[in-house]
Amino acid sequence: MLIPRGYREEELVSNRAALLLYGGTEEERRSWAVEAAHHFEHEGELLEVRQSAELVEALKRPRGVVFVPDVVKLGLEAQSHILRCLLRQEERPKLVLGMTGTAESALERGTLREDLHYRLNQAQVDLGTAGLRETLKKRWAALAERRAAKEAAKREAAEQERQAAMVRKPGTVTRLTPQQRKVQAPGKTATRKASSRR
Repeated sequence: MLIPRGYREEELVSNRAALLLYGGTEEERRSWAVEAAHHFEHEGELLEVRQSAELVEALKRPRGVVFVPDVVKLGLEAQSHILRCLLRQEERPKLVLGMTGTAESALERGTLREDLHYRLNQAQVDLGTAGLRETLKKRWAALAERRAAKEAAKREAAEQERQAAMVRKPGTVTRLTPQQRKVQAPGKTATRKASSRR
């Protein structure tokens, strides 16, 4: 699905470009950011920024994904920090800047900086685009399945490691099967009986 201003949506979810994500619900925007973070999971957890006070530190990260649920709510000064990061910071996180409504309406109201909007004009995703929601739901369901399988494999590996450590551990009590008990030396049984008579 082609985004009118440059990148395709499926490219933006996996490349390092900062973007403006609007339309849909906040939960849908967050799910999109979570999917983006999945492509960079080796760089750390997704960082969500809701307050302008948290923004400056978040922008200092050289890697990873930073999600702002509603960039308009952070205010124009915070938006100038974002713009400065995009223009001057060579190593920076992937920024997923969410907002309710459309970018055009925010520009008209003066709640979105024009220079920031211009900087991101090749990287915008409208979650209200026809057919996109259905595509994303399928993709997110597949991602959830892959995650669940990965977690299950991790748990199984950890359990196998624990079992192997128990076998290696000195002083570990080993339970004998009935067949192993029968194979025990008869002398030991006789000694036990003799001592019990005393």
